[in-house]
Amino acid sequence: MTHPLDHLVLPVTHIDVARERLGRLGFTVAANGRHPFGTENACVFLADKTYLEPLGIASQAECDAAAAKGNSFVARDQAFRFRCGDDGFSAVVFGTDDADADRAAYDGAQLSGGDMVEFSRPIVMPDGTQATGAFKLAFAADLRAPDVFFFACQRINAFPADRKVLETHANGVLGIVEIALSAEEPDAFASLLQTASGGVAPGEAAFGLSFALSNVRIAIYSEEGMEAYFDVEPLGTDNGLRARAIVFTVADLAVTAAHLAANGITYVNMNNRLLVKPAPGQGAIFAFEETQ
Repeated sequence: MTHPLDHLVLPVTHIDVARERLGRLGFTVAANGRHPFGTENACVFLADKTYLEPLGIASQAECDAAAAKGNSFVARDQAFRFRCGDDGFSAVVFGTDDADADRAAYDGAQLSGGDMVEFSRPIVMPDGTQATGAFKLAFAADLRAPDVFFFACQRINAFPADRKVLETHANGVLGIVEIALSAEEPDAFASLLQTASGGVAPGEAAFGLSFALSNVRIAIYSEEGMEAYFDVEPLGTDNGLRARAIVFTVADLAVTAAHLAANGITYVNMNNRLLVKPAPGQGAIFAFEETQ
């Protein structure tokens, strides 16, 4: 079966910086979560059941030890930070019911991103109660694209269902409608996305390719497409694949604009979207568009 979007990984210099920035953008941010391999997050859960995972370093020593032991998640996070800096957009994560099958498919396509990772961690709910989440991760990557990776995430213990307080945001965001990647040659990475997503076939799109997941669209744009849709200059660094922008859907764009303005967030109004450029604690372009 093809996979839906589960969440997006956004490395940050410090988790408190991300919490402050995302709060000013109008997002409700969950309590910090600590991974057993040295990283930590402060997630933003959305009503469409996707979420953002700002990822910080809680213990550099623990991260180094985990990477040395072959932890693919930590090793790829360290590689991203070394090449791209501590604020960015490093991974797209798909939901799966069988991470072992995904690992086999990635291996068969010569797109393995490293050994599987299994772990559990406590989850703090808004009322202070705790639950335990357990996960199994299978990784896909392409050697031609060292600055982005993909993985399938199987929840052994699911998140608690009652997250409505965390899924309500002052900026009016309801969910994610598009993830924008960029490459000089979008067609070169069609098989990577198709394999990583569990078989979602690419479709032609203006300035590149589009993959219609069950809950979101993933686009690979040329640099011209990124300039046309997101008002950004070409990276001009290499021919690899990069994760660049997240497009959110909102109920009322005027409400979103008012919230951004009230909190001193600079934005550009373009193509019926509000575009907020990356900043410390926000490693991707954030675009907001009204639900049609």
